[in-house]
Amino acid sequence: MPINSFVDYPMSWKPDKQSLKRPVYLSLASLLEHDIANGLLAAGTKLPPQRELADFLDINFTTVTRAYKLCELKGLIYAVTGSGTFVSPNAARSVTISLDDTPREYIELGFVASFEQCNHMVLDTTKKVMEKRYLEQLFDYDDPTGMPHQKMAGLNWMQSFGVHAKPENMAIVSGAQNALAITLFALFEPGNRIAVDRYTYSNFIELAKMLHIQLVPIAGDHHGMMPDELENQCRLTDMQGIFLMPSCCNPTTVMISDERKQELASVIKKYNLILIEDDIHAFLTAGIIEDYQRPMYQLLPERTVYICGTSKSICSGLRVAYIVYGEQFRVQILKAIFNINVKTSSLDGEIITELILSGKANEIVAAKKNLAQSANEIFLKYFPNAPLVGHPLSFFRWLPISGKTNGAQLLITLQNQGIRVFHSDRFLSGPGTQDSFLRVALASVNSLDKLEKGLYILKSNL
Repeated sequence: MPINSFVDYPMSWKPDKQSLKRPVYLSLASLLEHDIANGLLAAGTKLPPQRELADFLDINFTTVTRAYKLCELKGLIYAVTGSGTFVSPNAARSVTISLDDTPREYIELGFVASFEQCNHMVLDTTKKVMEKRYLEQLFDYDDPTGMPHQKMAGLNWMQSFGVHAKPENMAIVSGAQNALAITLFALFEPGNRIAVDRYTYSNFIELAKMLHIQLVPIAGDHHGMMPDELENQCRLTDMQGIFLMPSCCNPTTVMISDERKQELASVIKKYNLILIEDDIHAFLTAGIIEDYQRPMYQLLPERTVYICGTSKSICSGLRVAYIVYGEQFRVQILKAIFNINVKTSSLDGEIITELILSGKANEIVAAKKNLAQSANEIFLKYFPNAPLVGHPLSFFRWLPISGKTNGAQLLITLQNQGIRVFHSDRFLSGPGTQDSFLRVALASVNSLDKLEKGLYILKSNL
């Protein structure tokens, strides 16, 4: 027992020494996980320094180090060089976003759909595909990365966004979320670090947690992630990758300017990072936003995995996305595709292909842009003082609210009023801030009248 007594010593976490069993580091990690999962340690809590905890428990310093490392790999805690170790913001709960737990009577302003009232525009093309003479060929195991003509249609679709690649360096997968899982599975290992925006896509946070990959939050501004902050973190820690949504960051709606893309590309190249570029909103940006010049893939083709989903632009129920990758990643990406997917539905791929080749996809995009324009106008009608930053046609908005507002209680209040939105805590990749936001989906209700009703309720409660 240490000479100095810890009975009255202030520590944020005092595990019961009598509960420790051999091997001690596993037992200590289990106690820490239990206390986090049961709410005994709140998100953002600074844990005792490793040496201090070792003295308190009268165990070896390296035992605490191993226990902390295990919990860090599980995404329960994170370390900040020079500051200490903290409980992760979403350690005790899943932040995956889906519709599974949403009562149908709610007005959905949380989950971001893609103006599903446009899905009727897919029907005639689907019927046409069903009448094709080679329909039977769409039901076998052949062409696991996509049929050649389907891949060419995908490459033509992406050319309008500035993506130019060879068929052997792209594949068709089952949606953008599937593409992210394939990329992480193929190119990263447990304990690897990936730089992300402070607020980032919640399902990516959950994927990283499942695969024991550590996310490192990087500060940003209205032009996107700040290159100097990224470089500082790369100097401090061994970073393997970076995840960006340049055309419209989910949840903040921030678009990365072309100048910022070039600055970030220099840092990525300098530190040999793997760039995961989720460009699902490129269809809203290329040719519309004046500053849009190219995806980051064109700046770093050998260091990038470029993901272009069609769920927002064409049809969410047809789980089709295009993944483009540098030659050095080809073997690993293909291995992951074969082991995770076997193959993506050629029937779904054929419907998307026919929509692209017939020009119907462009009609769907035009209809969704018009709806997005109207939805954003309605949002500004109810929230005229919302900051005019981010994508003007975004399918969701990032709404600042009072920092004194209890986020969990507010969401319960809004659910009781019949609407669902998501608080910014769900999207935190690192320590919390003084600021609070709501991500408000504009594309998930089946009519603009219903959207207006939901925004009226939201405004009334804020």
